[in-house]
Formats: sequence, structure tokens, C-alpha cells
Amino acid sequence: MAYRVLIVEDDPMVAMINEQYVKQNKNFTVSTICRNGEEALNFLEGNKIDLIVLDVYMPVMDGVETLKRIRDKKISSEVIMVTAANDTNTLEQTMHLGVLDYLIKPFTLERFLVALEKFLSQKETLKQNSIIDQNCIDRLMTQIGTQDKKIKPTEYPKGINKKTLSSMIEYFNENPGWHSVDMIAEKLKISIVTVRHYMNYLVQQKSIVEDINYETGGRPCMLYKKSDCQE
Repeated sequence: MAYRVLIVEDDPMVAMINEQYVKQNKNFTVSTICRNGEEALNFLEGNKIDLIVLDVYMPVMDGVETLKRIRDKKISSEVIMVTAANDTNTLEQTMHLGVLDYLIKPFTLERFLVALEKFLSQKETLKQNSIIDQNCIDRLMTQIGTQDKKIKPTEYPKGINKKTLSSMIEYFNENPGWHSVDMIAEKLKISIVTVRHYMNYLVQQKSIVEDINYETGGRPCMLYKKSDCQE
């Protein structure tokens, strides 16, 4: 089932572009487009939305006030803020209100898709962990840019199997260079979701490094390779 996205944008052209960007990732579907914050809040009253792409500057009710109301109403949707102004005050306000990402217009398709991948990465981490422990929290915080201490190799978090982990490490030891999730999944005969989960863990451990390939002709592809500076 695709994640439901609400686009809140007063400029029809920008809203259409954002909708087309969302459609580049098959894991998401656009539920509707609202022209201002008040319209968005009315829609959210009766509709479940997983992710909101929220513009800052809009008539009737701007994005910052809309985000405050969303949090006050305990609406659990993740939010990507979008603005044309590099306004540090707005950035600080929205970060305190818990946004997933922050995009400055004009942003590229590639950068927009990175924000969607960030959403997917967090969701997959939570799905893999029925019990939220400290290791799970550490991985989630690392994914949103918080630096954290390395977990000791013997302390495997929930959802990390020693045998599967060893197979991943052996794969990269035997195959230098960059590899996509699809390549790893096919070689090891495991699911793409599982590979993503283990890549998140290994990147946090600094055993693996990641990069984004923008030259795919389609949506960007995450690539991984063995770190050159393992301890």
C-alpha cells in the first residue's frame, strides 16, 4: 500500500510539479492538493495522511501556523517544509516543531526524492523493530542527521541477524566498488527491504559508506561500498 501524501501549496504550477515529483516514487500517492493551511487542516480532520509537503508562504494561513495547528491537534503525519526564502528564523521554528526535511525553492527532483527516501528509511526501521529499544532510537536519530557513538559489534539491535550481517560484510569484502540495493538483494537472495535495513545499520557503524547516483535516467539510486576508514 502506497503512503498517502498531502501537498499544501498556493501556486498551482508549483503544486503540479510537486505532484509529479511524488509520482516518481511508486511508494507514494498524492491524496489531494490544498491551496492554504486552513483548507489543509479541514481535509486532515477526516482523512489519514502519512506525509505532508507544506509550503511556508501562503494566504489565509501560512505553513508555520499550519504546522503548529497540526502538532496541536496531535496529527501524526510527517512534514516536509518548502519555502522560497532562506529564512533562518522560519527554519528554527519548524525544526522545533519536528519536520522531516526542509526544502528551499527552487529545489531539484533529485533533492525532493532524497526527502522521500528519508521518510521510507525511517518507516522501514520502525517496521523492523516491534520493540523500540535504544539501538533503534539511535539509528533513527542518525538517519535525521544526529551524530552518535558507534554501537559495539557484538550488540546487535532488534532485526539484525548475525548470519545475515556476516553475509553482507562478506559480500562487500569480495566485491569492491559501489553497489545498489537491487544488486545486493539479487546476489544474496534476500528482499530489498531487508537490504535497506542492514545498509542503514552498516552505514551507522561506519562499515559502509553511501552515496546517491543522480545519473540513472530516472529517480536517484542509493549506492553503497565498503568504507576505506574502518577501525
